[in-house]
Amino acid sequence: MKSVSFSRRGFLAALAGVVAAVSSHAAAQSTSYPNRAIRWIVPLPPGGGADIVARTVADRLSKNLGQQVIVDNRAGGGTVIGAELAARSAPDGYTWLLGTATTHAINASLVKKLPYDPVKDFAPVSLVAVLPQVFVAHPSLPANSLKEVVALARRRPGEINFASTGNGSANQLAVEMLKSYAKVNMVHVPYKGASPALIDLLSGNIQFMSTTIPPALPHLKSGRLKAFAVANAKRSALLPDLPTTAEAGAPGVEASSWNGLIVPAGTPKEIIARLHAEVVAVMNLSEVRERLLGAGVEPLVNTPAEFAAYIDAETARYAKVVRESGAGID
Repeated sequence: MKSVSFSRRGFLAALAGVVAAVSSHAAAQSTSYPNRAIRWIVPLPPGGGADIVARTVADRLSKNLGQQVIVDNRAGGGTVIGAELAARSAPDGYTWLLGTATTHAINASLVKKLPYDPVKDFAPVSLVAVLPQVFVAHPSLPANSLKEVVALARRRPGEINFASTGNGSANQLAVEMLKSYAKVNMVHVPYKGASPALIDLLSGNIQFMSTTIPPALPHLKSGRLKAFAVANAKRSALLPDLPTTAEAGAPGVEASSWNGLIVPAGTPKEIIARLHAEVVAVMNLSEVRERLLGAGVEPLVNTPAEFAAYIDAETARYAKVVRESGAGID
């Protein structure tokens, strides 16, 4: 019996030693973080507003952290592919996700069998930017205001087609809000990202679209596209003459894409705190703010708790739009 008792005591002592060693190793990792390159998964293709945000912020974070932050575009599946990849990554601070309204608010009610849990599988760090949607069209569309677009859609139900960055994307749901408000029928044509959607819009193959300002801005300035309204409570500083949707006759039709830094659940709190501090510092730099504002992006940061609450509110808001529009992905 004595040998058994000694064996148990020895085992427990050894186990305690292992736990202490693991804890010490984890703490050491946190304090030395980061000591190698970091991958920032962007669940959308290059060229869109989210990609512009990620690359702008990553460039400065690389300098501040002393390690390269590599933007890894993993488009497809309505942002599901990139988000799932991030969710399944090791929670060690070396894989981040550029969370969006789609990955963390829309997909929760849109995708029937979502392969990740937007809440349980992730830890929010901070919002980074908000990108108001703007309603635009090819110049051939015979309408010069949002009211005229609505009137045209009523006269020609089902004849106006509109592009989006994918099924259930914020771009689609912005138009779905307009359709619901105005009680009109337009045909949705989904694309894999902003760039391919804009290419077809610019060619005239697609007539109408809601998009964030950054990818559309140069084409609005050149006259290759025309804009009707910004789907926001206030006008954009970049397009000061463009009315809000409320001013254009569609009050309540407001939709903004947003981007934030999100890491896999289980990432050490010390690393999350470090990342939050670094993001806030970078977003307060005038050079970063000016670059983002110049691209039509509104910089915005908050605490991890505030970001979590924001995601909850957005999830509830978009659930209503998805339900009313009937949008869905199997």
